Amino acid sequence: MSKRDEGADLHPIPGESPIIVLVEPQMADNIGMVARAMANGGLFHLRLVKPRDGWPNERAIITSSGAHRILEQATVHDSVDDAVADCHRVFATCPRPRHIVINTRNARAAAEDLRTANAAGQRVAVLFGPERNGLTAEDIARADTLVKYPLNPAHNSLNLAQAVMILAYEWWMVEEPSPPRALQTHGTHVATKGELDNFMGHLLDELDACAFLRNEAKRPGMVRNLRHWFERGEVTEQELRTLHGVVAELSRGRMIRGRKERE
Repeated sequence: MSKRDEGADLHPIPGESPIIVLVEPQMADNIGMVARAMANGGLFHLRLVKPRDGWPNERAIITSSGAHRILEQATVHDSVDDAVADCHRVFATCPRPRHIVINTRNARAAAEDLRTANAAGQRVAVLFGPERNGLTAEDIARADTLVKYPLNPAHNSLNLAQAVMILAYEWWMVEEPSPPRALQTHGTHVATKGELDNFMGHLLDELDACAFLRNEAKRPGMVRNLRHWFERGEVTEQELRTLHGVVAELSRGRMIRGRKERE
């Protein structure tokens, strides 16, 4: 297939990692988009139960956006039982409540369980149903855990790739090392309190020189407000240098041209 040489260098993580099982997927395009979602979240193993359009399929390669190594390693099965026969645990995704007694997880908790199983060397499959109707009661009967996506009840509708993407994202985020919040500083650094204090001294000197702080009764409060303004944000050293330059040029301009008083 012509697109194969352009694919990403994808491979499974060490040990056991979750197996995505698509039960009777109806469109090869959707299988390709599922592979793309899996690649985004670091998943690799894909099993197909009776794909409607046959397998392999060129349309899946095209829509996978370079995730074709996942598709090349995918296996085809005649039944759910065959697809999960070598697994220790089976999760099943289900957007709607079912009248059964079963462990349930949201996608985040399911991902944590999947990581725990991975660490214990257990093989886990996650079942996703056909695009139109989802998993049947018989399919869900093969599972020991139900995964629900608590979304807007007025429109709780996901396509197949979206459903896989949510789980793949949560799987990835369980061990994602980057902080959830960060300031991108591009080579500079967040200003120290000493650097901020130095700038405040420069600013207040010039504000005193131009008589902005001439009201002695209000001066302490105005100074506090200015200090709070600069202290409450993560001002960078580069930004402070720019502000030093602004204050210096304003002062220079005032001295050269004189201060224009309001009429």
